[in-house]
Order: sequence, then structure tokens, then C-alpha cells
Amino acid sequence: MPFSQVIMDFVIPATFVGPKPTFTGVEDPEAHLTAFHTQMMLVGGTDAVRCKLFMSTSVGTVMEWFISLPDGHITLFTQLSKLFREQYIANRAPPPISYELFDVRQYQGESLREYLNPFGTQGVKLNTKDETMMVLAFRKALCQGLSANHSSETAPKLSAK
Repeated sequence: MPFSQVIMDFVIPATFVGPKPTFTGVEDPEAHLTAFHTQMMLVGGTDAVRCKLFMSTSVGTVMEWFISLPDGHITLFTQLSKLFREQYIANRAPPPISYELFDVRQYQGESLREYLNPFGTQGVKLNTKDETMMVLAFRKALCQGLSANHSSETAPKLSAK
């Protein structure tokens, strides 16, 4: 077993409810770690608990990879996280690129409010502080006539926080 003896000897109380996300080896490892960390923040637990529960979220080839690690090798959750990231780095979702904001368009018949939902979602994913670029992308994607004539619906002030 790849866990150190200290981790192996730690007993998780029967009443402890751990996270339920499942990682099969094809998902984004960062997304899985984030979901796991978020759920663990809610329930608490020691480093040993995190190690044991993290592996309980793995199935199939992921469990085979874990079991193939050297015996007693893992002593900390940060070490397990690092090994996990390295093993599944190819599955990591590419970071959003700012030009993707220019792909969001307002379609004919779509209200400004309806357009703002996908635009805002993409803007949050980018996490950009370049307000000028955001305003340019916003105005460029508006249907003809709306960028110059928006008296019925005014465009909200965009700010990147």
C-alpha cells in the first residue's frame, strides 16, 4: 500500500461523511482536486483522512495507478496531490484565452439581458482585469444597431474585479 504506516494506522470514525466525487482518469485533475478540497473544507479532517478519502473517490485505472506506487511512499496529502496532478496532467483543461471572449455573440432577436449571461460567464472564466478588452469584446459582439442605439436597454458598466 502506498500510504505510510501513520496514514494506514489512522482510523476514520464511522460517523465521518466524506466527499463523493468520482475520478475515473479522464476528467480534469484540477477540477477533481478543487471539488475534493471544497468538500473537505466543509467536513474537516486530518491529513491522513484526506489521503484515505481522496483515494476512495478514485475508480478503475486510477486505483490501479495508485496501487502501483511504492509501498509507504505517501506521507502527506500535498505529496499525493502532486503525484496525482503529474499522473493526469494530460487531462487538465486548457486555461481560457482572452480571445474566447470575442467568440460570444449576441444573436438576432436576443435581448441584451440574454446576451449578458453567456458573455458574463465567459468573462468570469477568463478572470481578466483588462477592462478595455472586455468592453471592446462586448461592443463588437452586439447585433448591428444595438451598439449605437440602446435606449430601451442600456449596457451595464462592465468591471473586472
